Amino acid sequence: MTHLWVRAEQRPNEERVGLTPEGAKALLAAGIKVTVEESSVRAIPLQGYIDAGCDIAPENSWPQAPADAIIFGLKELPEDGTPLPHRHIMFGHAFKGQHSGKALLERFKTGGGTLYDLEYLVDEAGRRVAAFGYWAGYAGAAVTLKAWAAQQRGEICGPVGVYGGKDALLAELGGELDALNKGRPTAIVIGALGRVGTGAADLCEAMGVQVTKWDMAETADGGPFPQILDHDLFLNCIFARPGTPVFVSREALAAERKLTAIGDVACDPDSDYNPVPVYDRATTWNAPVLRVAETPVLDVMAIDNLPSMLPLESSEDYAAQLLPSLQALTDLESGVWGRAKATFLEHLPE
Repeated sequence: MTHLWVRAEQRPNEERVGLTPEGAKALLAAGIKVTVEESSVRAIPLQGYIDAGCDIAPENSWPQAPADAIIFGLKELPEDGTPLPHRHIMFGHAFKGQHSGKALLERFKTGGGTLYDLEYLVDEAGRRVAAFGYWAGYAGAAVTLKAWAAQQRGEICGPVGVYGGKDALLAELGGELDALNKGRPTAIVIGALGRVGTGAADLCEAMGVQVTKWDMAETADGGPFPQILDHDLFLNCIFARPGTPVFVSREALAAERKLTAIGDVACDPDSDYNPVPVYDRATTWNAPVLRVAETPVLDVMAIDNLPSMLPLESSEDYAAQLLPSLQALTDLESGVWGRAKATFLEHLPE
């Protein structure tokens, strides 16, 4: 019997989950065994999974799961170097040259396990079957706007946290912008036709921010793009890959510009293909921005788990998208899972 083991997230500020109780009930009906770990932080209460009929395991007990269990989580595992013998479903961040990803692949190579990377679950046309992109863009634009507002007060953006829902986020952000008693900033979104860019643009428009929307057609000739510097905010919603142009180069730090805040929602600072190479590390919930220039200021927001600011909405959205693929877990050698395994095996020798 196929056995899916939903692990508790171990990363700080991570309350999302990729399977709802309703989804678990559907998997159980399809003959898939579902074990759900207890969690002190998960946005969806455990009782729903109990009521659905799932087995319950102690928090963070997945290393002791049966050898045939498929371990399902979202964010990275603790970087303790231990071999990984299980099959894992998660965002591994391991196939685009990330330095931490190389260490993760080595752990799979040593343990004999397999990584089914959620970012590389794709259909026959190569389109991702599920993504948190919309809420990443939505929350990323909100934090970038917070960074801009802090600049207007002569400050740097303070800590951010979890919101009970998007209405609470909009109310707080709108009040912060209104208190400035000045006009709204302008923003440019690159990747505006995708899920991430749509979320970023929707948040900006909800806040009355004028948005310039660019996508592949506007960036086809390669960068950098001086037009970006003519906006107050730049929201990068393009995931780094070979051939991605540089959007804002390091020379922009000393250039004449209106730009004072960058939201790198894609957040690949240690990738060889980073299109925003003006910073070198991800930012955090406690320190949401990195100040990379002073005259004028330029702050970069690069939080890599942005949807967790809205964990309930982002979990329900993502889980609904992913459920059809999870229902196909009984055949890991073909379809979406077969393609994901092939991607893993392609990168494993590296």
